Formats: sequence, C-alpha cells, structure tokens
Amino acid sequence: MFTLFNGIVGACFLVLLLVGRWQDALFGLAAFANAIIGTVQEFRAKRALDRLALLNAPRARVRRDSREAEIAPAEVVLGDVLVLRAGDQIAADAVLERSVALQVDESMLTGESDAVDKRPGDEVLSGSIVVGGEGDARVDKVGADSYANRFQSEAKRFSMVRSELRTSIDRVLKWVSWGIGPIGLLVLNAQVMVAGGWAVIFSEGRWEQAVVNTIASLTAMIPLGLVLMTSIAFAVGAAKLAAKQVLVNELPAVEGLARVDVICLDKTGTLTEGEIAFDAAHPLPDAPGGWEEALAWYGAAPDANATARCLREPYPEAPATAPTARIGFSSARKWSAVSLAGATWVLGAPEMVFPEEATDAASVLGGLVTALASQGLRTLVLAQAPVELDESDVLQERLPAPLRPVAVVTFRERVRPDAAQTLSYFHAQGVGVRIISGDNPRTVAAIARDVGLDVAEGYDARTLPEDPEALADVLETHTVFGRVTPEQKKAMVLALQSRGHTVAMTGDGVNDALAIKSADMGIAMNSGAAATKAVARLVLLDGRFSHLPDVVAEGRQVIANIERVSMLFLTKTAYATALAVLFGTLVLSFPFLPRQLSITDGLTIGIPAFFLALMPNARRYIPGFLPRSLAFALPSGLIVALTLTGYALVARSIGVEEDQLRTGSTIILAVVGIWILSILSRPLNRFKVIVIGVMFLALITLFTVPLSIEFFQLVDPGREGAYALTLFVIVAIGAIEIVRLFHVRFVRASLARAQGAKGSGAASLERK
Repeated sequence: MFTLFNGIVGACFLVLLLVGRWQDALFGLAAFANAIIGTVQEFRAKRALDRLALLNAPRARVRRDSREAEIAPAEVVLGDVLVLRAGDQIAADAVLERSVALQVDESMLTGESDAVDKRPGDEVLSGSIVVGGEGDARVDKVGADSYANRFQSEAKRFSMVRSELRTSIDRVLKWVSWGIGPIGLLVLNAQVMVAGGWAVIFSEGRWEQAVVNTIASLTAMIPLGLVLMTSIAFAVGAAKLAAKQVLVNELPAVEGLARVDVICLDKTGTLTEGEIAFDAAHPLPDAPGGWEEALAWYGAAPDANATARCLREPYPEAPATAPTARIGFSSARKWSAVSLAGATWVLGAPEMVFPEEATDAASVLGGLVTALASQGLRTLVLAQAPVELDESDVLQERLPAPLRPVAVVTFRERVRPDAAQTLSYFHAQGVGVRIISGDNPRTVAAIARDVGLDVAEGYDARTLPEDPEALADVLETHTVFGRVTPEQKKAMVLALQSRGHTVAMTGDGVNDALAIKSADMGIAMNSGAAATKAVARLVLLDGRFSHLPDVVAEGRQVIANIERVSMLFLTKTAYATALAVLFGTLVLSFPFLPRQLSITDGLTIGIPAFFLALMPNARRYIPGFLPRSLAFALPSGLIVALTLTGYALVARSIGVEEDQLRTGSTIILAVVGIWILSILSRPLNRFKVIVIGVMFLALITLFTVPLSIEFFQLVDPGREGAYALTLFVIVAIGAIEIVRLFHVRFVRASLARAQGAKGSGAASLERK
C-alpha cells in the first residue's frame, strides 16, 4: 500500500482532481488495483503463517490432584502429568514416569519411520504420536522451549518467496524511481518555459497546463500495468492449479518450480506413502510346518503393530487355539514371542534373535538376510523353539531355548505409484534429484532404485562435514542420504543454494519444515504436519507427485508470457523516459495529454497484455529474464521517442497547431505500439490475430466516434501533418524490425550459453 510509486501516482492523481482534470486521472485506477491485489496476496500469506500450529490434537489428557481432565494443549503447564494412550498426540515435552509397552511415532519430528519403544526415564517429545501401549509423563518443557515449537518459532518468520519476475520488476521500478525526480523537474521547467516562464504563468494563471503535461510525462514512465499483469497471471495460475489439487500459499510461487534445477525429496510420506507392505516369506531349508499359522496369529493379534498388521492379507487364517503365553513386542529388544500348541514362535529382527548367525554371511541365515537387506528390504526372522514359554521367560523377557530359524519375512515401504514417472520427468528436464531422509541409508537407496534412480548405496549423513563448502562438495557428488537430522536438511538446502542452484524441497513431517522454509520452492503433502503445510509454497492436496509437471507447465507459461508482456511495458517506460528527457532538454511542449496516453496504454499494452499473459506457452525456462526484455525494450523505446521528437520538430516547422500535433503524436504512438504488439506476439496464431485486430478496430473507433473525439480532444492533424506522421511511422516500424532481428539472435545466444553451462555442469557431475 505504502510504496514509492503508489505515493507518486497518488499525488499526481490528487493534483489532477484538485485542478478539475479528472478526465486525465484515469491512470489512478491501475495504482488502486495494484494496491488491492498486493495487499490481498500478502494478507493470505500472513494468515497462513498465523494459523501455524504443530499441536493439532484437540485436547490433552492430564492428571491433576489425582483426577484426570482433558484440557486444551495451550493450557498444559510445567509439572503436569500427561496421561498417554494409543492415538494421542503428545502436547508438551515430558519425561516418562510409567510405561506399559509404550511406543511413540516420532517420524514427524526426526524422520525415523520406526516407532520408538519408551521406558520410564525416557523423554517424549511434543508433536509425536502414541502408537501403542500407555503411560504417564511429567511435563518438563512447554511453549517456546519444547522441541516442536523450536521449529515453529523459526518457521513462523515471514519471508517472501524468491521470484525472478518480481525481483526483476522491482529492480526496474527502483531504476525509474531514481529518475523520476530530476526528470520531473526538467520537464516541468520546460513546460513552464513554453508557457512563457515562471513569472508569467503564475501572474496570468497559466500554470495548469504545465502541471498536466508534467504529470503526463511522469505517469507514462511508471510501468504500472506490468505489476498488475504479473499479479493477475500469478492469480490465474494459482486458480488453475487449485483445480488440479495444488494449493498455492503465495502467488509468485507459481513461477518457482519452472526455475528449479535441483529438487530434494524426503522419503517417508513423499516418495513413499509412509506405510510398509508385506513383500515375501523365505522359508529356510528343512523348515517345520505350522509357520504360516504363526505368522497369521501375529497379523491377527489385537495389539499388532504396523509391521505385524501387514501379515493379515497374505496370512488371513489365524489359528483357532489361544496362546498359552506370550511376550509383547518391544522396539528396544526388537522381538516378540508366543506359545502355540506346545511350541514357541519368535518374530523379530534377525540380529537381535540370532546375533552371531544373522550377521555371518557364511551361514545360511546370515547369507539370506544379508542378500535381502542389500536390496533395501526390511527383514524379520521367524524362529521356533519346541517348548512353551515358562513364567520366568515372560517375566525376564527372555528368548526360549533351543531356538532355530524357520523363515525370513521381508517388507518394503509402499512407494507412491506416481513417484517414478514424476522423477523421470524431472530427469528429462535436466533437474537434479537429491533424496534426503532420516531413515537407514541402505533402505533409502533401495527406495531410490525402486523409483528409477541409478544409485548404488546411500550416504550416511552422520559423517557429513559441517563446513558449508565441504558439504556442498558432497551434495554435488552424491544423490541419496540417510540418517539426516532436521538441521542437516536445512544446511543441505543452503549448501546447494550457495552453489547457485535453485532448490525445491518436498516433505510432510515437522522435521522437513525448516528445509522447506529455506528452499526456493517448498512443497508439502496435505497429509503432513500443519507446520510443514503452512511454511510450504505449494501443498499437494491429494498427495500426488504427478501434479508437479502441471506446476512446472503453469510456471513456464507465467514466466514466458510475462517476459513477452514486460517488453511491452518496458518499451513504454523507455520511450516515456527518453521522451521526457528530450522534450525537457529541447524545451518543447509535451505532445500528449494524460487522457490521450490512456488510448495507447489501453489498446497497445494494457488490454492485449491481459490476453497474452494468460495464453498457453510451454517454452522452457531460460535464466536472464530482465536482460532479454531490456535488450528489446531499450532500443525500441529510444526509436519511438526519437520518432515522436522528430515529428514534433517537423510539425512545428510546417505550422501544425498544438492540438493537431497532440493528435498526430497519439496516432504515431498507437500505430507503432500496435506494430510492436504484433512483433512480440509472434509466432502469430488465430487468437493473437483476433486480439491485435480488435485493438486496431477499437483504435479506429476512438478516432471516428464523436463522443470519444471530444473526450480525448482529437482533431484532424491536417494534410501536412498526415504526410509527416505517415513518414515517421514507416521509418519507426522499419527500425524496430531491425531491432527485433538482433533481439532474436541475442535470445538464441543466451539460450545456447545456458544450455552449454548446464551441459558442462552435468558432464562434470558425471565425471565425479
């Protein structure tokens, strides 16, 4: 709302209203629209951040004065005892005082996909989920001190998305702002001198036209419509993406993914669905019968964890006999046991059940486990003891003996069906991929291979260097990383950015929030944490990766079309600035009224720009938007300014009246402006031809309808003036066509350099 240009335009608007020239104040509507759109989009972003809430559980269960009560999470205080049950989200950091097989899912915070077994004395973290068992925990950290809120406090800091379009436009506006003051004084002095000098205009009250002419020159310099068209293009792109289940949290993010050259992916919940699935059972030689029934019992157990529940589909027939004894699963010892029909079956991690045999690749069990684990599969071993568990075994949680391995059961994470196709698209587009996860590097590498990436093994992030330069070197040469902490994810994004990369980061957990916030383009899954969605630029509402190519296409359309539209507006800024300087230096009366400039602004720039900004355009992103735009706009604008100056000098020399000169200048600017429009619309198609044709017909209408002739103060330019303006139009069109030829060569050269740089970078990475 309170920007330099809104201030300048608002002041000019107010001056014209005060002198009674409301007809010349139409430009104020564009400034008003800019302010409204900018305010709305910033308010939307601010509102999303204000809604940031990691603790989205509706109530917290606490015990106070020996009585249980449910309270709002914000009301939990130090010393409260949290009563934890399966399904609860922990409301504050606490220390466990009592535990009955309590298991907590901390994946949203740490990235670890396995549930963690908690015992008395262990810490439980706010934002994590109780997935099994129950317990009591005494609160020792609340508010800003809690683990989850340390992420929240940093994530809530407001930051605008990095936008090349917005940055480039802001740079142009800054340049123009430096020139408005001195150029305005130069033009005002010239208009006063033309009117008879400072003393004369104040004594005779002839200052009004000098002020109007000066305002016309200043407002013409400001590319107000460019800001408006960019906002409209972003808004329309966001609306189209919303229809495809992609929520845009900040409008300029529409262009972001089209500029990305490295995309970082979290594994759990992003490449995978966050769930594991049964893969296969591999019975060992001479395996005794009944092992399928044992697996069926584990799958059907009422307290079965997520891994055991995967056995229900392949082994649906649970044994009818009830177990005589059992030891529940614990993530600390990583096995469970049950006695059925005179035998005991143990299901658990191979290295925990058979510490020596499972780790010896020379043994039958060890060889099988090693081979399966190298494929990134999760492995459990089913073992049998020919005796039942006795009371001491259960109390001491001791494995029965003798124990023999029966089968190795494998599980794999369920990969999103559209992940491989989308990564293939990014590879074809020259976008590098980095997979960073809190999980085991071997498991992450296997998932990467499942989605089509050619990787041998993952890099253990526990050995990553802390020095940013050394970290950037590692990231340039490796693709898959495991055991990555939330702080490391953010550091990895910053390290890639330090090497000039435009980085996208996807994720769904709180542990991804800081990295998503730091990335140029943060992308969250709708199933993820509230904090992650709030700081992300894009949210995939249905969690489908396959929408990302749609985002890229929409971003390309915005960038390519706004580049084309910007040439129209920047050409106007260039000729308006040059015209002000030339007429101020030569002490000539400015050849337009503000209302006459509204004709050329509307028919050659504003209205057609609206259609051009929304047209399909699949051109790949090429860095250097602003230099390419200025390479056409500056010489073309100078040609237009010299043409109008030359016409003004010739027209005055042959006796053309001031009203005729203004009309002739308006005709020249309108015709040359429509020609520039046609040049920038190439290659032409039916739709573009219709737009240009309608603009030309509207121009003819404005010059022939009596009401518009009177309003815009248009008159017959005279025979001599018509000859002169025709000559200058032909010369200007020819010169601008030459500029266009050189501009095409410049764009091709910049594209070749960009492709060469990308190719050499890819070749260097391949050699490394």
